[in-house]
Amino acid sequence: MNTNSHIQHGLWRHPAAQQADFNDVRLWIDLAKTLERGHFDAMFFADVVGLYGPVNGSYEVNAREGLQIPSNDPAVLLSALAVNTEHLGLAFTSAVLQEHPFDFARKVSTLDHISNGRIGWNVVTSSLENAARNFGFDRLMEHDERYRWAQEYMDVVYKLWEGSWDDGALLKDKVSGVYADHTKIHKINHVGEYYQVEGPHLPSPTLQRTPVIFQAGSSPAGRAFAARNAEAQFILAPTPEIARTTIDETRALVVEGGRRPDDLQFFQGLTFVIGSTEEEAKRNEAEIDEYISTDGFLAHINLGLDQATGTPLDPDMPLKDIKHEGGQSHTAWLRATMTDREPTIRDLAKITARIRGRFVGTPEQIADHLAVWQQAGVDGINVMNWTIPQSYELFIDEVMPVLRARGLAKQESAPGTLRQKLFGRDQLSESHYGRQYRGAFGDRS
Repeated sequence: MNTNSHIQHGLWRHPAAQQADFNDVRLWIDLAKTLERGHFDAMFFADVVGLYGPVNGSYEVNAREGLQIPSNDPAVLLSALAVNTEHLGLAFTSAVLQEHPFDFARKVSTLDHISNGRIGWNVVTSSLENAARNFGFDRLMEHDERYRWAQEYMDVVYKLWEGSWDDGALLKDKVSGVYADHTKIHKINHVGEYYQVEGPHLPSPTLQRTPVIFQAGSSPAGRAFAARNAEAQFILAPTPEIARTTIDETRALVVEGGRRPDDLQFFQGLTFVIGSTEEEAKRNEAEIDEYISTDGFLAHINLGLDQATGTPLDPDMPLKDIKHEGGQSHTAWLRATMTDREPTIRDLAKITARIRGRFVGTPEQIADHLAVWQQAGVDGINVMNWTIPQSYELFIDEVMPVLRARGLAKQESAPGTLRQKLFGRDQLSESHYGRQYRGAFGDRS
């Protein structure tokens, strides 16, 4: 995330950490080049457009920890990264409430042109009350209703990306003097519950047309949305067994919707503490734990306080009884980390301090773990850092050679668009929901 403290709160104080200097674009350019050297498929940026915490509550912890404030727009940063890399995919987060779909579609097409088709978009509905108020709403919209809104947003951008321009519309013919064929460029005339967009889309089609669609929600509404729209889903399953259940259930929804099961890939978020021996890895873990901020973790999960009043909740309240319109899948993951009993607010510090998905060991031991996740149906790993750039440098230099030797990682960067790297094609599959708009706005007589 284009911020000081994204997930591992407190680690910005570590002597090896450079994320406190996130305003310096050279930090990100160097990291992008490092990831490309390590043959990563993509670099992914999370984002928020509001503060974590209750309405009218204190944000002292947020500011003290640099917890996603200050933070910068990742989409702007991608422009710099695109021109300093050749193969690395570049994915970013944008919430449907923060930008009108017409302008957003234009921005994404511009980024996709600049990068030669390497852009991905993580679609989020935003679970923060402060974010809703930043964009003129009185309150955060009800959870499932946000997904209804998001689906109309998707319809608008699909119409612009897939349907507004026919293939062959862009001519650039100097002899005839015709730059583009107007008969192959169409207004979309969208009229819906949330938007009215006439069109046409102003940019010409990119190599991908539509960016690779990422999504992370695991609630019933989130899974249904993913089954229809997503090509890649981020998961934070606490165990490979739970990951397998999540993947199987979501893929079943994908098939019910008329898509192939492999049209949706799953990326598990994991962290790694690496050592040449087990003892060294444990020493490195102990050093990391010295910097962990429990206050930061509790503020980030947006729990422990009444979201309306800002007053502390009963420390013995079970997590299942917390009522909120925020990220419901996040609460579910937390509950799944404790299998012997129902966790309470009191347990939050323990749960967050021992962050899920942490693997501690030698490169060979980590490769063993990753093989288990692959067998559970996970397609790839979202490597979450402790420190930037060290976490990635160690993973690339120590773990990646072992993974490549075992056939668990690519030998070199795949050329072409981000979708080509992941699926072997440049554009949406024929069965994808968004493809219905290709050719939908031509001559209707």
